Amino acid sequence: MSGVGALALAGSAGLTWALVEAQAFTLREVRVPVLRPGSRELRVLHISDLHLMPSQERKAAWVRDLATTEPDLVVNTGDNLSHPASLPVLLRALGPLLDVPGVFALGSNDYYGPEPRNPARYLLPDARSEDSHKGSPNLPGRELQAALVARGWADLGNKRAVLDVGGQQLSFVGTADAHMDLDEIPPATDADNPTTAVAHLGVTHAPYQRVLDGFLADGCDMAFAGHTHGGQLCLPFVGALTTNCDLDTGRAKGLHGWPGAMPNEDPESMWLHVSAGLGTNPYTPVRFFCRPEATLLTLVAR
Repeated sequence: MSGVGALALAGSAGLTWALVEAQAFTLREVRVPVLRPGSRELRVLHISDLHLMPSQERKAAWVRDLATTEPDLVVNTGDNLSHPASLPVLLRALGPLLDVPGVFALGSNDYYGPEPRNPARYLLPDARSEDSHKGSPNLPGRELQAALVARGWADLGNKRAVLDVGGQQLSFVGTADAHMDLDEIPPATDADNPTTAVAHLGVTHAPYQRVLDGFLADGCDMAFAGHTHGGQLCLPFVGALTTNCDLDTGRAKGLHGWPGAMPNEDPESMWLHVSAGLGTNPYTPVRFFCRPEATLLTLVAR
């Protein structure tokens, strides 16, 4: 076989695997010592970036089955939709999870549909386009927002909330999508940060540094984000090549400290969990060394 033929075969095999891997849904599990000492542990399900199409019944069924993990809280960090007709499928997928306390921060792809783009753009540090999202929203983001609030989930788009979760109070601060420059840390009142809360959590879609720094300044013990797809196309022993924002690639997915080491090593840091998400832009339906994921985090006492 010629060198060109071997290269073509390797490329074809890599593409085939990337298409397969994009369907290899995975549940990650991690423990985080973040709660006030003496607190009971809480199970938090973090889901993000479903980019759901109406035909993706297998993904929807997998998400619905996550209810069997019996979480105490669901955190949804946005980009749920990829088609105007996806909302009913998404709500069926979330189904039993909507009976659990939840919080959410929506992303641009809850309001604006995906467009064909050169995949090489995603190798840029921040792949926003000057023309991106300037038209009218064409996805039912407002309807999604209303449906989640109607089921009791707290909207954290530039808002705050306090929830009773498993018999303990959690306080939250969130932002709208920083990828569209809509983020703003809302001002706090005494009621927003009760002294009885066992943790103060930040929730956003895109983990831009300014948002994470804002959460840290607000006293957050931990932040949740999505958006990065974990890099989506990663290299063995190297990892992500991009985060599609100004977050460093070493924090493209998983549990980290911000801005320094893990908080159990650096008391000036907060915990940061970035989900690699469950979907992709439908025009680039591939993942390589970066499986689609949800995460079950067990929050335990410090």
